[in-house]
Amino acid sequence: MKPALENIKVLVVDDEAPARQRLLDLLRRDPQVGTILEACNGQDAVELIEDHHPELVFLDVQMPELDGLGVIDAVGTAEMPLTVFVTAYDQHAIRAFESNALDYLLKPFSDERFEGALARAKTRLDERNMLEFGQRVMKMVSATPSNADRRWDRLVVKSGGSTRFVRVVDVDWIEAAGVYVNLHVAGKEFLYRTALNDLADRLDPRRFVRVHRSAIVNIESIVQLEPISHGEFDVVLRNGSRARVSRTYRAQLEKRLGQPL
Repeated sequence: MKPALENIKVLVVDDEAPARQRLLDLLRRDPQVGTILEACNGQDAVELIEDHHPELVFLDVQMPELDGLGVIDAVGTAEMPLTVFVTAYDQHAIRAFESNALDYLLKPFSDERFEGALARAKTRLDERNMLEFGQRVMKMVSATPSNADRRWDRLVVKSGGSTRFVRVVDVDWIEAAGVYVNLHVAGKEFLYRTALNDLADRLDPRRFVRVHRSAIVNIESIVQLEPISHGEFDVVLRNGSRARVSRTYRAQLEKRLGQPL
């Protein structure tokens, strides 16, 4: 049997400290809630979602610069955790549910209203976990192609009416460029119209490693690592380029190298 839902990772996003604290206090009462992350602005929320993958987010709609709806646009609806919008303005309700929000808390809300929203989230997470569990079982009992069969050895780059074939082994590093990526090859850059996450799935993990949420590096291209601060490094590549190794992805590089940095 699949274990009961527990240790839910939750992100609380609100630019007002008292509003965040109220949600934190309510969440800490629940024994099924594990890690609780918090962000005071939309940009930090995007980074926490992409780096830590919370299962549930309580998201304020009205925030300066990048608001709650902007967070969803930046992360992508399909990549968002279960989302409960929290705001003082009920005119955002329709847009919230168009963005696949699970629920909508209107400030000031009661403890009971919050508990109802959290209960709905737990039910949805249980359903999702059961579905994923079933899918994993099906994969175990069925013959599926190996990941190696899906890896690319060449990339087709189209630019200015011409088509260039780039050998994957020649790529020094790859950086996110909006919804696409830039391929860095022997000191040149080529725009490749695929998302970074999608391309990562097609690369050989023995050669390429994610070092940042926006960067993948070819191990064979690394010349040296230079410490920056607080556990972060710069990767110096053979062509002189540099890519940052963030604290979040440092462990992946250490695992690939088989030794600590």
